[in-house]
Amino acid sequence: MNALYDIIGVPFGYLMRLIYSLCNNYAIAIILFTVITKILLFPVNYKTQKGAARMQLLNPKLEKLKKSFANNQQRLQEEQQKLYQQEGVNPMGSCLPAFIQMFLLFGVIDVIYKPVTHILNISKNIIDAACDIAGADTRNLRCELMTMEHLRDNGDKYSALGENFLSKVTEFNEKFTIFGANLGKTPTIHPEGGWTKEALILCAIPFLAGLSQLLVSVYSQIHQKKTNPATQPGGGCMSVLMYGMPLLSVWFAFQVPAGVGFYWIWSSVFSFIITFALNCYFTPERIKVINEKEKEKARIYAEKHPNKKTFMQKMMEQQAALDQQNGGSSASGKSKGISRSEQSRQNRDKIKEARRRMAEKYGDSYEDNDDED
Repeated sequence: MNALYDIIGVPFGYLMRLIYSLCNNYAIAIILFTVITKILLFPVNYKTQKGAARMQLLNPKLEKLKKSFANNQQRLQEEQQKLYQQEGVNPMGSCLPAFIQMFLLFGVIDVIYKPVTHILNISKNIIDAACDIAGADTRNLRCELMTMEHLRDNGDKYSALGENFLSKVTEFNEKFTIFGANLGKTPTIHPEGGWTKEALILCAIPFLAGLSQLLVSVYSQIHQKKTNPATQPGGGCMSVLMYGMPLLSVWFAFQVPAGVGFYWIWSSVFSFIITFALNCYFTPERIKVINEKEKEKARIYAEKHPNKKTFMQKMMEQQAALDQQNGGSSASGKSKGISRSEQSRQNRDKIKEARRRMAEKYGDSYEDNDDED
């Protein structure tokens, strides 16, 4: 896992080092870092929300298909795939932003855990030596933060290290704060030194991170009900997603340095701003025009590439091949509309026929027991 952090953290480290060199304040650097990453991801967010808006136009047609083929799931999937292909809509389009966000989080965590490496650009040998002085295991992701904390009260022990380690880290320690609270510390509801100003600020960060995420979730649900009132409510499942994820964020923010939670706060705030702006942009009239253009592009692409299969087509073919390999009993039973008991009777008949042939082959007698289950 540490290797994954290292790989993804390198490019984010370069970005954070550049931003920090311009603003010379760690908290402001995190805010600017969040803004830049959101700008870089804006084309992906634009495409995702455009796809979501177009899916809303398809909902009446999808509901009609579900009613028409309620007893035939295989045919339903085929008809849905045809509709997606005709409309040029990718139902899996929302997976990419979630995947990118996950990788962003790994990079952010690595940068915040290793500011001496990524921001101060001190070599690994010097850092390892400093960690030994602090008694921190270099395999621990928090070793640099532990070293910075130890250096605050034991600066003289680091004076012999090269690359101006003592002066650089001492200066950085003073700017690794927000309103005097060290963002390298992990928030806790049981602070060792009592409820100081720093402890209160650190403890507030996880709750603010959860509230900011809840804001995005509530707004998204309200917007969905407003734009698509025919959608059936998700009941308890939707409540778990809407309230459970922010609560999970609060819990997780208490397990990592406060800088990670501080990043989540601003990430959610900027996500809300972008989502709100795009929802205002994608009016029903505009999305209808966009939809017609995308349908025409899909038609032209299909004509130019008649043999090229979409991701959904490949998935459907793999499922069909799997059904055929397993005898196709489930799919064929549904397509013919036979009952489960009738399908079981057909399976028993096949087994009896196989037994009869085996008995004839080896000269054994075979008695057909009609009462056999």
